[in-house]
Amino acid sequence: MSPLTDLAAAVADALGGVVDPEIRRPITELGMVAGVSVDAEGTASVGLKLTIVGCPAAESLERSVREAALGVRGVTRADVAVTVMTPTERRELTERLRRGRARTAQFGPDSLTRVLVVASGKGGVGKSTLTANLAVGLAARGLTVGVVDADVHGFSIPGLLGLGGARPTRVDDMILPPIGYGVKTISIGMFLDEESGSRRAVAWRGPMLHRAIQQFVTDVFFGDLDVLLLDLPPGTGDVALSVGQLLPQSEVIVVTTPQAAAAEVAVRAGSLAAQTGQRIAGVIENMAGLVQPDGSVLPLFGSGGGATVAAALDAPLLGSVPLSVALREGGDAGAPVVLSHPDDPAARAIQAIAVQLQERTDSLAGRKLPVSPA
Repeated sequence: MSPLTDLAAAVADALGGVVDPEIRRPITELGMVAGVSVDAEGTASVGLKLTIVGCPAAESLERSVREAALGVRGVTRADVAVTVMTPTERRELTERLRRGRARTAQFGPDSLTRVLVVASGKGGVGKSTLTANLAVGLAARGLTVGVVDADVHGFSIPGLLGLGGARPTRVDDMILPPIGYGVKTISIGMFLDEESGSRRAVAWRGPMLHRAIQQFVTDVFFGDLDVLLLDLPPGTGDVALSVGQLLPQSEVIVVTTPQAAAAEVAVRAGSLAAQTGQRIAGVIENMAGLVQPDGSVLPLFGSGGGATVAAALDAPLLGSVPLSVALREGGDAGAPVVLSHPDDPAARAIQAIAVQLQERTDSLAGRKLPVSPA
């Protein structure tokens, strides 16, 4: 090989370190590099193929490609020619990503992704806030995490994860979810027109709700996840039934407050899991008192609700999360408290729950592997 050929090969190797920010795979694996050459003056010419016209990551990808090429010793200049994939190339890309599997198999029985459904008996118990913070906490611990905002009528996950105004990217029939704090996220709020935004009410009944959840878990490409969390609407309605039908291997985390009335309703939400074949992963007690300056706890909503629900469902109490101003402020600002105020009592409690969930996720004991004897 000539020195220039060797240099071009070195540039190509360096491009393997450029990762598409939406798909989270090296561009060299995605067929996004059209060619690499280096002339006698040390100018590297790189062809970059975007997946779609108007790709939101176009500028960052071009910049990363240029920086990667210039980082190779001997390259004095980098020219990047940006084009767009042909329809055939896009189809090949989607097939490569899906590895020939049907869309319905993304989180099917053979998937190694742990699916956690966060449910509650009634609204206002902080279910969505806990879902967002657990997702970010798990991602911060090195897991690949996705969130489906299945609360179609009361979606709030995009705002909690700082993704207000974010839009998914569509590559043919594949939808790529936006990423907030390392968490791949999809919500019906991301598909509403910008003029109405979050003020628009989603007035859907059972069949349309089922179809929306089905699309979230089939048409949206999450890639290889360690954990997928679904934020369900409160109660035992259509969405909870659809999730049980579409993802029967999922596990349910029941959220309650210490209040006896909330605990009673939470037990009903958890009992639905038994009817749909799902397993209860555990119970989280939220708003478990307000920590005072002297370290004591003021039980504003009573006490014992979490333990009551756990006992009734024969499930572990994963933890009790105290009331927290920082937790509320972080939700309003789209800055999860587990990152913005990691020493806050609520943040520490959520992180401790994330540790428990991670330990169970890391273990493959009792999980069916997608292999068969030769």
